[in-house]
Amino acid sequence: MSEVPKLRSLTWRRLLAAFLLLAALWMFAWIAAELLIVNVPLEKADAIVVLSGSETLIERASLAAQLFREGRAPKILLTNDNRRGGWISAQQRNPFFYEGAILELRQQGVPETAIEVLQPPVESTRDEADIVRDYSRQHQLQSVLVVTSAYHSRRAFRTFEQALVGSGVSVGMRAVEPGSQTPRPAVWWLRARGWNMVAGEYFKLAYYAIR
Repeated sequence: MSEVPKLRSLTWRRLLAAFLLLAALWMFAWIAAELLIVNVPLEKADAIVVLSGSETLIERASLAAQLFREGRAPKILLTNDNRRGGWISAQQRNPFFYEGAILELRQQGVPETAIEVLQPPVESTRDEADIVRDYSRQHQLQSVLVVTSAYHSRRAFRTFEQALVGSGVSVGMRAVEPGSQTPRPAVWWLRARGWNMVAGEYFKLAYYAIR
């Protein structure tokens, strides 16, 4: 065989190997994202709990409003991470993100009397779980349905399970379907936000496991 056909054959083999490697990496990334998504059914709950998250709070509030309209729970609880959004001229201030969530809930038909912001402010998912545990004890809640973004759902559910163990409070989990403020599992790696949500979530899972 002459040198030219050999080179062509080698080139095609390398291209095929590169294609197969890229396909394998893509499938790995897709599966890694899917593994982070957890839904734990709970038909009825005493309250829907919307976790904080400035980048995805609107999609979380939207799902919470849908669940409220379906009659899943009589009230919606919002945690408060004490973070503010951009300047709004009409208000002459930077409103808190939870205020944006309240506005979204009200625009989707949730009455203000059914919305409550939990205090004090939180800094982590563990803080959120602890404050919900304390609220449940004080208000005699027996079940909560937690709403969060897709890739946060596995860690959130594990954290709430641990915090509420022995409390008598049942925990359900509803993850927002990716595609709105959250990149889809097949293409998350094409966006910087996806790397923060998926790759970053695995680092957080490892940290929580070690801690």
